[in-house]
Amino acid sequence: MPENERASRRNRFVRWFHATFDDWFFRSMIGPAQTANAVHGCEQPAREQWKRDLEARKRFTREQRERKRLAREGRMT
Repeated sequence: MPENERASRRNRFVRWFHATFDDWFFRSMIGPAQTANAVHGCEQPAREQWKRDLEARKRFTREQRERKRLAREGRMT
């Protein structure tokens, strides 16, 4: 394996490793993510924006599930 290719693979691995595990200790100390009272104490516009964003994410997930279901049904027929 040429030295350049080996260095490229190592750099890609190092970037992946840091992106994946750098905050592991911090995340393990604070515990699992929670949404209960996630925006408690924020101003009203911030709470409303958070709710809109959450609903948009849920809608996107529902649409993705529906697309996958339709694709599966299309293959089966």
